[in-house]
This record gives sequence, structure tokens and C-alpha cells, in this order.
Amino acid sequence: MSTDAVISAEALTKRYGSVVAVDGVDLTVRRGEAFGFLGPNGAGKTTTLRMLLGLVRPSSGRASILGRPPGDPDALRRTGSLIEGPGFYPYLSGRTNLELMARYAAVPASRVMPALEAVDLAGRAGDRFGSYSLGMKQRLGVAAALLKDPELVILDEPTNGLDPQGMRDMRALIADLGDQGRTVILSSHLMQEVQAVCQRVAVIDHGHIVTVGTVEELRGQPDLEVRATPSDTALATLRALSYVESVRPDGGHLVVTVPTRHTADVTRELVAAGVAVTGLRRTERQLEDVFFDLTSQSGSASDATQEPSHV
Repeated sequence: MSTDAVISAEALTKRYGSVVAVDGVDLTVRRGEAFGFLGPNGAGKTTTLRMLLGLVRPSSGRASILGRPPGDPDALRRTGSLIEGPGFYPYLSGRTNLELMARYAAVPASRVMPALEAVDLAGRAGDRFGSYSLGMKQRLGVAAALLKDPELVILDEPTNGLDPQGMRDMRALIADLGDQGRTVILSSHLMQEVQAVCQRVAVIDHGHIVTVGTVEELRGQPDLEVRATPSDTALATLRALSYVESVRPDGGHLVVTVPTRHTADVTRELVAAGVAVTGLRRTERQLEDVFFDLTSQSGSASDATQEPSHV
């Protein structure tokens, strides 16, 4: 395993009877990066994170977190996490719930209000947890993850239940955590959320890691959308160009895979061939498109049976 990685996993596997929830996962998360962990519901995201935190014992394979085995007290002291959903006493206030958690974790009570302020809950700190909306409960769970001023923050679907403004605020908070030099793992099935804040991404499906790379690598080079007439001449001209990787008709235009530096060359060659170019634009592939290309939505072991917890 890499000695400078915050998280390393090799062939990490978890079986529940005949069901293989996680199958041979290899994973490395580097210090100081915001790392996205993507997959359909039930793909194995939460089970993997629970093994890394020592909440679930792997069936085989090995892992380390902050240079220690999963569940090691020293690693847990330096880690904050929200796994699946927050579990708090419903009859206590948000502030009192965090004060209890701080006491159990040997964290100064002075950390409670800054954590509440970070997730915009300071104004509702005295209200009972049971009166909170789903989005407020999620934000309190993130506040709990920040109590220990952790080096590593692991957030499993932190925007569940948030309205659009709340989602935007959560993305800003996650980006800020990265700017502070913390390592952040963001597990989600929401592509825009991950694309906005993460540098690298792993995609898991049916318990397997299907790809790992930077957001830019996974999205690939933007295609060039060309509207031109006559279209058959444009198609033949483009296919004859050595620097054009592919061309395909799509409705009323042509989708051309070509390096950005050759955009002007494409226009010049089409005009020279007597083609009237009426539209030309770059179309960036979204992470969501990559995700649906790589994954399927059926046949995965469900993570929904796991108990919610935070460490």
C-alpha cells in the first residue's frame, strides 16, 4: 500500500451470505484532495466506507486509514464522518446533541457552535432535533462530522433532503474543507455535486470499481457540434481529415471528435470544400453522461440495509 495515502484499500471484499456487496475494491485517496465516490444506489459505496471506518469487518482484503488499520482509535480521532444518515436524540436540541457527542469524543465544548455555524444551524441550535426538517438533520450530521476538527472528512450523501440552496451551501462547505487542507471523501449518486467539488472520482457498480480518474479525464475532450450544408459534403470532408477522430450525424448536425486546437482548421476545410457552416460549438460531456455509460441500475446488493451511523 502507498505510504503517503490517507486511505488505501487492496482487494477489499464484503459478503453477506451468498451476496457479494463489495468485490475486490482497490482504492487510494491522496492527502488534501476532494475525492468523489460515485455509484448507483446499492452499488457498494456505503459498505466500502463502513469497512474503511471499521464499522464493518471485511470478508477479505485489507485497508488503512491515516496510516492505521480501520477502526484504530488514533485514526478515528482524526476522522469525521457522516454515514448514510444522522442518528441523534429526537427530544434534545441540536446543540445539546453535539455537546453530548463532544463529551464522548473528548472534544472541547467550544467546538460545538463553530460546527453549527459552518452548516448554518446556529440559529436553530436550541430547537429539538425531532422538529428539524430532513435537510436540517443532514446538516447537523455534517456538523457532528466536523466536531473533532478532522484531517479526513467522509460524507455519505450529505445533500440528501436539502433544497437547491442547501445543496449549493453544502457544496461550498465541502470546497472550503478542501481549501483548508483537509482530505474529503464525498460519496454520492448526484453527478453535478461531485463534478463541482471533486478533483478525482471513483465509480463503483455491482461492488466493483469500474474506473478511477480526474473529473477532466472521465469527461474527456469536448466534442464539436457542426451545422453545415450540404451535410453529405460536410460529412465526407470531415472524415477525410487526418486529425478528426470520429464524425457522426446527430439529428440536424454533425458531432465531431477533434482536438480543440484544430477547431479553426475544421471551419477552413469545410468552407474550402464549398460547405456553408451555419453553426459551430463545443459540447462538453457531463460527468452524468460518463456515469450512465459506466453503470447499470440493477443487480447490485443494497446498501439500504445498513444501520446509519457517524464516527
